[in-house]
Amino acid sequence: MTDDLRSPWRQFIEQDPVDAAKSIERLPIEQLVALGSAPHLIAHSGQLPPGGDWTTWLILAGRGFGKTWAGAAWVDACARSVKGARIALVGATLNDARAVMVEGDAGVLAVARRRPKFEPARRLLTWKNGSTASLFGAAEPDSLRGPSFHFAWGDEAAKWDRAADALSNLRLALRLGASPRLLLTTTPRPLPWLKTMAAGTPGVVVTRGRTVDNRANLAPSFLDGVMRDYGGTRLGRQELQGEIIDDLDGALWTRGGIEACRVGIVPRLTRTVIAVDPPASQTGDACGIVVVALGADGHGYVIADRSVEHAAPEVWARAVVAAADDFTADLIVAEVNNGGEMVASVLRMVDKTLPIKPVHAARGKVARAEPVSVLYVQGKVHHAGAFPELEDELCGLMTGGGYAGPGRSPDRADALVWAVSELLLGKSPRMPSVRSL
Repeated sequence: MTDDLRSPWRQFIEQDPVDAAKSIERLPIEQLVALGSAPHLIAHSGQLPPGGDWTTWLILAGRGFGKTWAGAAWVDACARSVKGARIALVGATLNDARAVMVEGDAGVLAVARRRPKFEPARRLLTWKNGSTASLFGAAEPDSLRGPSFHFAWGDEAAKWDRAADALSNLRLALRLGASPRLLLTTTPRPLPWLKTMAAGTPGVVVTRGRTVDNRANLAPSFLDGVMRDYGGTRLGRQELQGEIIDDLDGALWTRGGIEACRVGIVPRLTRTVIAVDPPASQTGDACGIVVVALGADGHGYVIADRSVEHAAPEVWARAVVAAADDFTADLIVAEVNNGGEMVASVLRMVDKTLPIKPVHAARGKVARAEPVSVLYVQGKVHHAGAFPELEDELCGLMTGGGYAGPGRSPDRADALVWAVSELLLGKSPRMPSVRSL
């Protein structure tokens, strides 16, 4: 590592980021004052450069995480550490490189401890020690042919139109010094090259993060608003949580299809059903508990996922009863393949008044799910809110059989299928409402 990073904060960047943050918090006030200009002192742990031997640092995080700030601070440290260093700053376009990476609120000019000279016409930043940073646009990948660099920072790489060409040329240009390094900062998208890199490409260190990790530097009203509007949705999980959200070829449900069915307001509800898919054992899968209501418009509305993980029978039974009370359920649909009459018995031990309809699965989970997925395509089922775990399972059910989602079994999805089938595909009469005694 370079001399600049040895003093004053070499000791911190060699640590695990979480340990580094704790070490900084324990510093005496005199040291904090002495190191007050060091950029890492206002960083959270995800913005600290990783230790170890790496060639690419990938910051894969939600908006507002501070990716640009981390990139600008790293570039400034590299420039001041290696006399005469050559650095590439690559944005999606030249305008992005200048407006965000250099002149933005968290760009190099704002973050640098000693402001470098910027010559816009030459697309060039120059530090007093002779280090330079040149600006490039990934939309013109051939512009990266020819020059050589010690370091490079590519920002929002997931939105580069010609990412493969730009990254190839950029890697070939990193050939100066003993340890050339590349930093990529981006909000994720389900792109093949990005998924491959994030999955563990040799030499790549991945930092993942969420918008809320940088809450100290964000307006509370901003956080409250985006979490209220997008929390749990596909967009929110990608743009705020920093997750790579992908669709599987041949899945019965797609993320886009579920988003199209999401609503914020539900009509008057005429009937509410809770479906239960009990686990085979206490240490096995989750107990799927999903609440679906029938609207006055004849559509189904998924209004709650009350599923519980690794729960004993009396625990998941109480969760079912609590949901029935909370939503004034008309009927409990309980799959009895695992446990038979025991399932109804356990539920009635908690509440004898529960109207329970035992159902036996004669077909596999996917076969039962197929007609329900058609109702989604027809726009007859809606999600009144976001249910990430449930939606992940739905998107893991594959056409023709098979499950490729999280966990061993789609218990939440199966419960939803039972409830929707009862309301929109079944012929059961309306049951009296459950009321607390």
